[in-house]
Amino acid sequence: QVQLVESGGGLVQPGGSLRLSCVASGFTLDFYPVAWFRQGPGKEREGVSCMTHNDGSTYYSASVKGRFTISRDNAKSTVYLQLNDLKPEDAAVYYCAIDTRRMGCSGAGTGTLNNYAYWGQGTQVTVSS
Repeated sequence: QVQLVESGGGLVQPGGSLRLSCVASGFTLDFYPVAWFRQGPGKEREGVSCMTHNDGSTYYSASVKGRFTISRDNAKSTVYLQLNDLKPEDAAVYYCAIDTRRMGCSGAGTGTLNNYAYWGQGTQVTVSS
């Protein structure tokens, strides 16, 4: 049974940091690109970052580039997203997802949602003073 379980969200003040984790089970993480998406209240789900499985290429949206860092530990079947210098506009539910078609993630973007068949349940990030 495929499962993705996120953790690490919470309430943080502007300028603070969080580290999100996503533990995968039921499949081999090594074979797939991985991504983080987020969805704020009343907004569409947007791709924040992704990392390919073969050469480790990464993508960051313009709004988070320089502040967020994606990484993966295949031995632990875990994907991470380090969030630094958080801003109120970063508040959202963050989801990890697996690019099962291997056609979404590239250095240019995360691609469309339909490339991602496996999703976590989400972890809430709240940025407020």
